[in-house]
Amino acid sequence: MSIEPLKGELPNRRVVLLGASNIARGLSIVIDSARNAWGSPLDIVAATGHGRSYGMSSRVFGRTLPGILQSGLWEALETRQTAPTAALLTDIGNDILYGASADQITRWVERCLQQLTPLTQRITITRLPLASVEGLGPIRFVTMRTLLFPKSRLTLNNALKTARELSENLTELAQQYNATLVEPARQWYGIDPIHIKRSHQPDAWRHIFQPWNPEQASVPARHSLVRWTSLRRIRPQSRHWFGVHQRQEQPARRLSDGSLVSLY
Repeated sequence: MSIEPLKGELPNRRVVLLGASNIARGLSIVIDSARNAWGSPLDIVAATGHGRSYGMSSRVFGRTLPGILQSGLWEALETRQTAPTAALLTDIGNDILYGASADQITRWVERCLQQLTPLTQRITITRLPLASVEGLGPIRFVTMRTLLFPKSRLTLNNALKTARELSENLTELAQQYNATLVEPARQWYGIDPIHIKRSHQPDAWRHIFQPWNPEQASVPARHSLVRWTSLRRIRPQSRHWFGVHQRQEQPARRLSDGSLVSLY
């Protein structure tokens, strides 16, 4: 899946990816898994990034991104031609570490669903990895919180309470908006309770995208260092890098199969 210069029209099938570090860390596997499930080539429209929030700006290692709801993704979808579209919402628990309540996060996710529903034929939501998080002790939780969200002062008890409440709310939203909920498997995670282990990414993403094409069993994607490195170089439409505003025209890349990648 090498990168070629942009040319030609948009592919006639589309995928919308909303999430944070799990998508960013495994973007090459995510894209290949989406292609296996939804077809190829794809118009891939994504709002992702380490520490990404659904409803507020987030700053990680000098890079600031707008909330997913405030990103340019929605305007881009409005201006694109109609196409068979599947969507994924994942990494929804990130905002708990920013201090957002379950009700607030639920409202942000629902707003995304309201905007996606008229445009999509399939919507998948991943549940929070409660089984993994509930296995944390206080020391591991504080270590994880400090490394990933250094400004957070959330306690383990409050985090679990909010996560359980949010999980219940997601069940109701999935029913209301005819979305499929996918339960993360406990074995996908290791010492890090919220990021899918590299060795489990191919099977995990195949499982997550399976509801897009339930009649056909797709093969797992394969890791590729070259592909991963190439995709990591793509910049989003708008970000601040150590206070400097950077913009990138989208779509930013065309892949060798004709798929386009747009990051917001």
